Amino acid sequence: MIEMPESNPRPRREIGDHGMIGNQETAALVARDGTVDFLCWPRLDSPSVFAALLDPDHGGAFELWPDLEGARAVQIYLPDTNVLMTRWLSAEGCAEVVDLMPHPDEGDATARRLIRRLRVTKGRVAFHLRCRPRFDYARETPACRRAGQGALFQGRDIALRLDGSVPIEAAEGEGRADLVLDTHEEAWFVLGEADAPASSGEEVRAVTDRTAAAWRSWARRSTYRGRWREHVTRSALVLKLLTSAEHGSVAAAATFGLPEAEGGVRNWDYRATWIRDASFTVYAFMRLGYLEEAERFRRWVGRCMITSGDQDPLRVVYALAGGEVAREEELSHLAGYGGARPVRIGNAAGHQRQLDIYGELLDSVYLSNKYGSAISRQGWSHIREIVEHVRAHWREADAGIWEVRGEAQEFLHSRLMCWVALDRAARLARKRSLPAPVVEWEAERDRIAENIWDEFRHPQHGYFVRARGSTELDGALLMMPLVRFVSATDPVWLSTLVAIRNHLSDDGLILRYRAEDGLPGQEGAFSTCTFWYAECLARAGRLDEAQLVMERGLRHANHLGLFSEEWSALGEPLGNFPQALTHLAFVSAAFFLDRQLSDPTGQVWQP
Repeated sequence: MIEMPESNPRPRREIGDHGMIGNQETAALVARDGTVDFLCWPRLDSPSVFAALLDPDHGGAFELWPDLEGARAVQIYLPDTNVLMTRWLSAEGCAEVVDLMPHPDEGDATARRLIRRLRVTKGRVAFHLRCRPRFDYARETPACRRAGQGALFQGRDIALRLDGSVPIEAAEGEGRADLVLDTHEEAWFVLGEADAPASSGEEVRAVTDRTAAAWRSWARRSTYRGRWREHVTRSALVLKLLTSAEHGSVAAAATFGLPEAEGGVRNWDYRATWIRDASFTVYAFMRLGYLEEAERFRRWVGRCMITSGDQDPLRVVYALAGGEVAREEELSHLAGYGGARPVRIGNAAGHQRQLDIYGELLDSVYLSNKYGSAISRQGWSHIREIVEHVRAHWREADAGIWEVRGEAQEFLHSRLMCWVALDRAARLARKRSLPAPVVEWEAERDRIAENIWDEFRHPQHGYFVRARGSTELDGALLMMPLVRFVSATDPVWLSTLVAIRNHLSDDGLILRYRAEDGLPGQEGAFSTCTFWYAECLARAGRLDEAQLVMERGLRHANHLGLFSEEWSALGEPLGNFPQALTHLAFVSAAFFLDRQLSDPTGQVWQP
């Protein structure tokens, strides 16, 4: 029998032992043992209703498990969909549960549901269900009572109803059911809004079929036909799940509070949209043929441009609906994943100064205009304001791309992206014949370039360094050839690439940095930097090395092809999960490396 204890302590499930399902409004993580242990409701950035991943005893979970001695649990996605199947296999019997949220095309009334379809494929199997939501980040245990054949969970500000094909018993703070199914028999359970229409077996089957068909139809729109196609398709499906159907924004990850180091304090909330991801998002969607998604994201960014931060013309990070991200708050009542505390929601990075965001924004605007629709007059007016802000402030120190909480520095990556901002704005003005002081912009761009070459080099070795006056390296330096600041075969860049390999590589995976950052403890290898490194190798013509790095990175995806933010020294997933930026970096590296492997002497599409 698979043991699921009735009392504390409950088992901790690993970050990587999960699949993600969702409806482009929110998302749930389903563990390999069939437990839904992370879900925010009704939106991704709403308070959690299940958070056992962060606190197995008190966070709340939706548990479903069979009585099968020595059963092996496996997970797969139905091909080219975001419909997840968890299977239990044993000599005694076999069973499976299909988990999904209806595709957003189903409409609000039906899409906001968590559907679990249970089926026995061999033998006669007994099952147990325990649904114990804990509202408001586990600060509230809802009252539970019977509602017809199901159970109603009533809180102060939210009410959910659990329906099923079998009677559900209402207990203190949880709904319970025990059932036995024979071969080919099915049962279903639906968790949704308290006032939603009652479900039926016929409807559950129909919604499952339509949702699978809708995801397959979307996946077929991809124009990518190269190497690693299955992984690229999965990355696209992950990115689509993290995309708001209502707003077009893309969340950095589905979760909050998952640690970058075992037991550490680097536990952030990634349920928001970072401007620095903008150009990566537009690039990835366009390269895969998803022009509509790229355009919707561009429009969302455009709406952000007409708002302002406290002092700067652009915020670092935005709520998924636009506007200011929630203030950072510590949830001291949660135990934290593996004891990693404090668990945080909201993000103080929203009030940091990060000069790199202007380059990433302007790069996305440039890409959208080059391969999509032209910028509006109002949009160009805001771009001009941003460029003038960059001209006035590019020499200043900031918190940098990694949002360090120590002393502000003059980071090379921030300076680089200020160069990108001016370069892309000047290019766009010339391409579209837009009114602008282009000559002055280009002159300022060139001054930034000279400043980087003169003041951001190692005093003895000559390679590029993390910050002005520093001798440290940084994974963000890998962006230099990717944004076409320096040739991928320039001798100074090649020496930088060697230095990154020698000093930031951990068994072939790339760390962000080794320098002090104002926080105690260390972190794992940064998955995004690993794929940036692979692309840099490919651009330098070192295709064999690039392929090896790609394969190493891919081997650190989980059993479903999902990437976490970081990896431990043992290759275990760390940080928030799944992370959009990693999937974006993987898509970019896969596209470039595949083209180079197919035709090493040919022309490759460039931004």
